[in-house]
This record gives sequence, structure tokens and C-alpha cells, in this order.
Amino acid sequence: MAVLEGRAVLLNEVDTDAVVENVLVEDPGPNEVRVRIVASGVCHTDLTVKNLKGMGMAFPIVLGHEGAGIVESVGEGVSHLAPGDPVVLAYRAPCEQCPACRRGDPRHCYVALRPKQRIRRRRDGALCSQVLRCGTFSEYTVVHSRAAIKMPAEMPLEKACLIACGVVTGVGAVFNTTPVFAGARVAVIGCGGVGLSVIQGARLAHASQIIAVDVNDAKLKQAKEFGATHVVNARTADAVAEVRALTEDGYDGGVEFAFEATGLPMCIEQAVRMLSYGGAATTIGLPAETDSVQLNLGNMATGVYWNKASLRVCHAGDTLPSHDFPLLAQLYLQKQLNLDDMVTREIGLGDVEAAFHEMETGGVIRSVIRF
Repeated sequence: MAVLEGRAVLLNEVDTDAVVENVLVEDPGPNEVRVRIVASGVCHTDLTVKNLKGMGMAFPIVLGHEGAGIVESVGEGVSHLAPGDPVVLAYRAPCEQCPACRRGDPRHCYVALRPKQRIRRRRDGALCSQVLRCGTFSEYTVVHSRAAIKMPAEMPLEKACLIACGVVTGVGAVFNTTPVFAGARVAVIGCGGVGLSVIQGARLAHASQIIAVDVNDAKLKQAKEFGATHVVNARTADAVAEVRALTEDGYDGGVEFAFEATGLPMCIEQAVRMLSYGGAATTIGLPAETDSVQLNLGNMATGVYWNKASLRVCHAGDTLPSHDFPLLAQLYLQKQLNLDDMVTREIGLGDVEAAFHEMETGGVIRSVIRF
């Protein structure tokens, strides 16, 4: 084994564009693997890292965390993977040491396993941080071996990469965080990549109504294609009133499950007000540090107290990657999970800034970097 040189998308300092530079990627250490990246989705979290001035990480930062590739080499102690294995990279491999893991609840692990930093900027040797312990906007990266989940040989990696974040977050919200029962009524606020994955999860759970809510007609059209039974444009209508009207059942209407995939406080408040008696709202979107919500307690139909509403928080679909990633791959191979239509376009490493811009302004679901 030897140090490898390759190209990566780096965020070098605050308030600058991401740029492509050469990096040096060291050999994997004990319980680590070095992976040649084949494809990586451009997720909104990568843009958030840029907008939040590194989100607490030291510069330079290798962007990207929604990646899939081929194991290039393995470190000491790795026996479950070998060079040549196709893998999807997870950013939440359970640590087995925290209180949640020790009580047998690895889906709520407090701390994810992480590799040592093994990527350096070529021009000056500066040690690079890796977004969510991955750094997949790079031709090579090093991750903890338990964060590299083996894929079936027939699974196309340019589709498999989406499982790593957006898809497992959305489907996992329905399967793991707030399990949806068959026949339930579901509302989904925000129809980007995560919201569409929530819709797919609700369809797989056999929900009777799946109501998609967004302010963009193009996204609502996509929501119908991915399984929504009804759509509501919140720009032109009162979203809460529309959802409750669509679910009117003689008991004030409302949905048993509401998922918000925007991170906007207003949308969290709307999700709670959309609930039927005893319903559960789940917030998935990443909030800002100063965000807060106001929830009514006393309204007989929509107040938290009288409606016996609950609010849950979804982190990455509360995923157990070793179980969930292969399951999602099989659902794709069995044509039950649509990943093909989630790839809006394939791009190169030099197109990341343009993909960020389109993410904020266009109807893109996912841009995928092909290496």
C-alpha cells in the first residue's frame, strides 16, 4: 500500500467557493478502509456546511457524505471487507460504547465511529476535515470499516450512493423513527430528495393517503410520481386547512403522521396542527441554532394537549446501516424503491458549485458526481 494522490472538492476557508484541488490520501489504519469513490450525491447538508462557515469543522474541509465506491485497501483488523468490494459509505456507524449502544439501542447511538484524518491538501500538506466523517467529493477517502456497507454486485453504485443519506433519512423516518402503520394517513411537508423518500417509505408502508405539501408545483408533480395520493401548494392555500379537509372523517380530520423535511420552524408548527387525535409529527430538516417553534396547547382540534399530539426528531432515519442499507438495495433491485428518477443529472467534480446553486433555485432532486 502507498499514499495515493487524487482530486477532491475542498472548502478552504469561510465565505469562499468550493474548489477542486489535489489531495494525498494515506493508507488506512487499523479498522479502516480506503475507498475509491465511484459516485456521490450532492446533498443539501454539504451546502449547509458551506453556508454555516464550516459548521464547526477545521478548514480545509473535504465536502461530500453521500458516496459509494470500491474498497481499494483495508487496514489491520478488517476481515469483513476486501479490496474490490462495492460499498456505500455511512456516516452513522454505531460506536457500541455510548449509553444507547450499551442498552442495545444502536439506532440511537450518541457517537458515530470515525476514522483518523488521513487526507491532506497536496500543495501544503494541511490536514483535511471530512464532512460527516466521509469526505466523498474525492477520488479516494478513508472511513471506519464499519461505515463501509457492502452492496450486492448487481447494485449500480451511481444509484446506491443515494441510500447513504437522503433516501435512508426519508425512508428511515417512516420505518424507524415514527413507524407508519398500514392504512394510515400521512402528510409530507417539503418534497426535495428527503421528502420524496418519505413519500416512498409511506407507500411501502401501505399508507392509505399520502398528502405532499410544497410551494413548488414542479416538486408536487414529482411527489405524485413517487407515490403521493394528493398534493397541496402551500403558497396558494392554507396547508393545514387543506390537509384537514382532505382527511375529514367526522372527527375533525387530520393525519396520523406528519413529516416535515424542510427544517423551517413554520413547517414544524404546521405538521403538528395537521395531526389527527393521538397523531405524531416528525421533524427531519436541519434547523439553525436560533430556531424555535410555537405550539398551541388548548385548541380542541389542533392543540397539542387536547389533540394528544407528539413530536419526534429524525436523525438520518435513525438508521442501522448494516441492516438498512442492504434492505434498501434489495428494495431497489426488486423495483419497489425508485432511485433512478431521483438522479436529476450526473455531473463532474468541477460542477459542485453549480449544483449548489441549482439546489437553491431549481427543481433538482439530486445531482450525482460520477468519477
